Amino acid sequence: MTNPLAGNAAAREAVLARVRKSLDRVGGGNAAPEASDRRAAAAAYVAEHRHGPRPRIPAALIAHFMQRATDMASTLDRVESPEEIPAAVARYLDALVLPPAIAAQRARRGVCWPELALLDWRGAGLDIEARPATGADRLAITGAFCAIAETGTLVFLSGADTPTGATLLPDTHVAVVRADRVVAGMEDAFALVRAERASVPRAMNLISGPSRTGDIEQTIVLGAHGPFRMHVVVLG
Repeated sequence: MTNPLAGNAAAREAVLARVRKSLDRVGGGNAAPEASDRRAAAAAYVAEHRHGPRPRIPAALIAHFMQRATDMASTLDRVESPEEIPAAVARYLDALVLPPAIAAQRARRGVCWPELALLDWRGAGLDIEARPATGADRLAITGAFCAIAETGTLVFLSGADTPTGATLLPDTHVAVVRADRVVAGMEDAFALVRAERASVPRAMNLISGPSRTGDIEQTIVLGAHGPFRMHVVVLG
């Protein structure tokens, strides 16, 4: 009687052999290419392939990003220096109309990424801790890797100092993005990741406005899979 597992193993090895060959990592003592060589080969491959049709993006990238982010139901503010960020966040929170079940005092407590930990949050009347978010946190303040003007999207890369939960768990997500990190399109954002990161991050999240769904009777509901509110502070 033929062992079906043996056939599965043979098929698997055949597939893996083809993958190794395509990656120039065949056996027989051949050494795998160095990481720098693989990155150079990948960069050459990307450069050789032309982008598909792309919409024309105005030269004023920041203004276009802010308009598109507004279209995606984000709210926005702009500050000139990092020292202005806590006051900008406090203004935003003070203007919120929250459900009665959420006390205003609790809404002014939250978490932030380590890069924002040294800002004067208490001076702005906020109680902010630099730690990963939990399900009990209603407010998170984060940075962003970059922003995409074409779609009003923010790009977040996971890491020890950029915990993903802060962008997904709280009711209110405030993201700070530097003006010089606004790029035209998604292709430019991915090129920036390749240029600045030695390896691909474990997770990359592209977020356009608050979480929403229209699954039930095609009625848009905010906060279905993440924050109810997305506020963007453009720095610079």
